[in-house]
Amino acid sequence: MKQLTTAAAFAFGLASGTAYAADDVTLQLKWVTQSQFAGYYVALENGFYEEEDLNVTIKPGGPDIAPTQVLAGGGADVTVEWMPAALAAREKGLPMVNIAQPFKSSGMMLTCRKDAGIATTGDFAGKTLGVWFFGNEFPFLSWMSQLGLPTDGSDAGVEVLKQGFNVDPILNGQAACVSTMTYNEYWQVIDAGISPEELVTFKYEDQGVATLEDGLYVLEENLADAAFEDKMVRFVRASMKGWKWAEENPEDAAMIVLDYDETGAQTEAHQVRMMGEIAKLTAGSNGALDTADYERTVESLLAGGSDPVITKAPEGAWTHAITDKALQ
Repeated sequence: MKQLTTAAAFAFGLASGTAYAADDVTLQLKWVTQSQFAGYYVALENGFYEEEDLNVTIKPGGPDIAPTQVLAGGGADVTVEWMPAALAAREKGLPMVNIAQPFKSSGMMLTCRKDAGIATTGDFAGKTLGVWFFGNEFPFLSWMSQLGLPTDGSDAGVEVLKQGFNVDPILNGQAACVSTMTYNEYWQVIDAGISPEELVTFKYEDQGVATLEDGLYVLEENLADAAFEDKMVRFVRASMKGWKWAEENPEDAAMIVLDYDETGAQTEAHQVRMMGEIAKLTAGSNGALDTADYERTVESLLAGGSDPVITKAPEGAWTHAITDKALQ
C-alpha cells in the first residue's frame, strides 16, 4: 500500500545547498478510496502535485465521516462534497465555498424493480423508496416535492427508508427502489443477480432535478489569505491534470486507485468499471464551475415546498478566482 502523501516533502537545491519545503495540503474525500476520486490519486502518483511544490495528504472518507465537519474542524484544507450538502451547511453558518467543479454531470439515480410495480414516476405513490441521508437526501426530497409526493408514508405519498450505503433493501424486498450511482451501487444490484431487464432506472439528470455532485470546497475565510489562495490554484491545476489523465487512461487510473486502497476491499473489475463510468461524469469539465449548472442546482434545492433544502438563494457560495488562475 502507498502512503497518502507526496513522496518528496523537500526538494534540495544542489547549487545553493538549501532545502525548499513544499506546501502542505490536506484533502478530505467524501467517501472511501475508489475510482470516484481517481483524479486526486493520479495527481499524487504521477507527481503532478510535486510538480506544483505541494505535499498533498489524501484522507479517505467513510460512513462515519462528514466532510463538512472535517472542514469546519480544521482537519482538512479542502474537501470533496456534493453541492446540496455544501449549500445547506452554508445556510446553517458554515461558509463553504466551491473553488472548482471536476464533475460536470450527475451519476445519481433511483433503481427500481419492475416486479414491485414500478414503471414510471407515477407508480411511486404507496411504495417504499430507499434514500441515502447525511446530506445525500436533499436532491431526492426536492424531486418528491416537485412530483407532489409527500414523504410521510401516506397512501398518496412514499415511504422513505433510510438506506445504508448498500443495496440490500432492493435485494431483500424491503424497498421497491433504492438510491444508486451510475458508477457504483447500480452495478452492485446487477452483480447480485438481478438483470438490467428486471430493473427500471430514473436518472436525476433525466428528471430535471440533478444537482452538482463532487466539487472542491474550502472555507471562505481562508480564501482571504493570499498564500492559501496560491496553494489552491496549484492544487486545482494539478488535480485537473490528474482528472484528464484518468479520463484518457481509465484502466491505469483504476489500478492507481487500487494501489492506494489500504483496506484491500476493492476489486480490480469493479474499480475499472467504475472509472469508465466516472469518466462520463467528469467529461466536459475543465474544473471551472458552470454557473448555469449552479443556478439549476439552487433552483432544485429551493423547490422543496414547505421544507426546502435551502430557504434563499446563497451569496458567495462559489468563486472562479481559483480556476481563473489555475487554468491560464
